[in-house]
Amino acid sequence: MKTPGSVGGTRLLITGASGLLGLNFAVQTSCQHSVTGVVHHNELAGVPFSVVQADLAQPKCVADLIKRTRPEVIIHCAALTILDICETQPELAWRLNAAVPGELAAAAAQAGVKLVHISTDAVFDGQRGNYTEEDQPNPLSVYARSKLAGEQGVAQANPQAIIARVNFYGWSLTGARSLAEFFYRNLSAGKGVNGFTDVLFCPLLANDLVDLLLKMVEKDLKGLYHVVSAENLSKYEFGCRIARLFNLDEKLITPTSWRAGGLQAQRSPDLTMSTAKLAGALGFSLPDQQAGLQRFHRLFEGGYPQKIRLFRRLVV
Repeated sequence: MKTPGSVGGTRLLITGASGLLGLNFAVQTSCQHSVTGVVHHNELAGVPFSVVQADLAQPKCVADLIKRTRPEVIIHCAALTILDICETQPELAWRLNAAVPGELAAAAAQAGVKLVHISTDAVFDGQRGNYTEEDQPNPLSVYARSKLAGEQGVAQANPQAIIARVNFYGWSLTGARSLAEFFYRNLSAGKGVNGFTDVLFCPLLANDLVDLLLKMVEKDLKGLYHVVSAENLSKYEFGCRIARLFNLDEKLITPTSWRAGGLQAQRSPDLTMSTAKLAGALGFSLPDQQAGLQRFHRLFEGGYPQKIRLFRRLVV
């Protein structure tokens, strides 16, 4: 990958460009690189990058897309991520989360294109925590099983690809796609919400994730990495930190168990993951929670959420 700021930059193809990570990735890199974002159902307007509309689930779509856009790096963010929809539509989840990544990996390998595939911490059952890349996954939900199959398909078809297990938050197109937005939106309106005390995770700000993935590509890393925050906490504590950061009432957050929330898909209680492998490869520690949340707040103060939402094209 060319050094950021070099003439012409790098040609990036970003799937899922209307999603939380995909949109932030495309916006954040568009000043330095030539970015093409792929969308399906959600149309975008006024974005600072090129947009193509495509259904990746269709046969030969990914190969045709690579031929058409001629990328040097593909960031594959597109997926069916809503856990309960995956439970009720398992065939669709398997197609989008398992089959498509393998097809994309094979097409990228044939074209000599670097691929970054976005996976999830949910491949683990959460019974132990502090998982490393060497630990055996045990996915509990349709979503998690399909994502693990996607990892395996990418690794088999394209050993040069980066497979990044992530958990992230940030400002999105709708203002309602991340856990941080959920807490901010409800607490700002004075609404009470539940905070799970029995679910531990390592959420990373999407914008920090973009920076890390770019560095991984620049260093030509390959294989599986955990790309999450170096610090873990419960979802209840995460909500409380959002409240304190934005001067909102953290007493509106009720500490509770995920089992009391009426959720269909089973949750993994301890998804803490080791970032030692990536920190060693990059030569520095990954961001902690304070650093990520402070950047999240600075983006808010700078009007970034409003800017992002302006890109949403409403179809009537």
